[in-house]
Amino acid sequence: MRFLPSKIYAHFLYEYYTGKKLNLKKPIEFNEKIQWYKVFYHPKILNQLVDKFAVRTYVEEKIGPEYLNEIYGVYEKPEQVPFEDLPDQFVIKATHTSSHNLIVTDKTKVNTKSALKLFKIWLGKNQYYRTGQEWAYKDVKPRLIAEKYLKDDERSSLIDYKFYCFDGVAKFLEVHLDRADNHKRGFFDLDFEPLPFRYVTIEKSITTKIKKPSNLDEMKKLSEILADKFPYVRVDFYSIKGKAVFGEMTFYPSDGRKDFIPDEYNKIIGDYIRLPELKNGQNSITEF
Repeated sequence: MRFLPSKIYAHFLYEYYTGKKLNLKKPIEFNEKIQWYKVFYHPKILNQLVDKFAVRTYVEEKIGPEYLNEIYGVYEKPEQVPFEDLPDQFVIKATHTSSHNLIVTDKTKVNTKSALKLFKIWLGKNQYYRTGQEWAYKDVKPRLIAEKYLKDDERSSLIDYKFYCFDGVAKFLEVHLDRADNHKRGFFDLDFEPLPFRYVTIEKSITTKIKKPSNLDEMKKLSEILADKFPYVRVDFYSIKGKAVFGEMTFYPSDGRKDFIPDEYNKIIGDYIRLPELKNGQNSITEF
């Protein structure tokens, strides 16, 4: 079914995961509009911005290179990864897909043969056909990127700060904690107060108070600069000892599959997205 035309496939995907009928002619809820985004919003720049290597040029131009994590190399083939030259700790990611990451905290424990097999599998994946026909990924060149391993001294894994931006304005953020051990997430307003909605179970939600990052306002401002002109994009940052480090830009969070709880927030948040109009004869929107 993933090879069906996107206008058709989106209906099956949306109904299967949400139990609701998709209205592409007049989408109302947040995930409905994300499906519309995938089918109709196709500015070429999206291909660059979801590419974990190519996006660096955009970030450097918009906010400066100081917000980029250090990279050790970019590779088109698994055997090009120079394990012997990499530091004791590093991260290798697929630039063209989501959630394909190898986090190395001790290089001596890496089974390079297994890693190379894993990289080969990654490079054979196409994010567009892998999940829900996420258009921005369709033509992204498969590559691997090796980055500096980032560490927050106070936690076992980094905290993600994910800013939901609409027409270049951040409305709220999502926080992810302890991905490696006990992954939890929650939504916060821009004063870092918890918001009354979620899309995961209570057990996987943040229920304890967490410290507001000292550079929250800076990360918000940077997110808005990067999000300028897009009807919707999520911009992710890390905060390492008060220093903002760019993570990624996402146009289709959770592939538009996970509804908010309580249900009324699907429309409330959907109302933040003002979709552009398809003009007569247009099959998709390509201008930015």
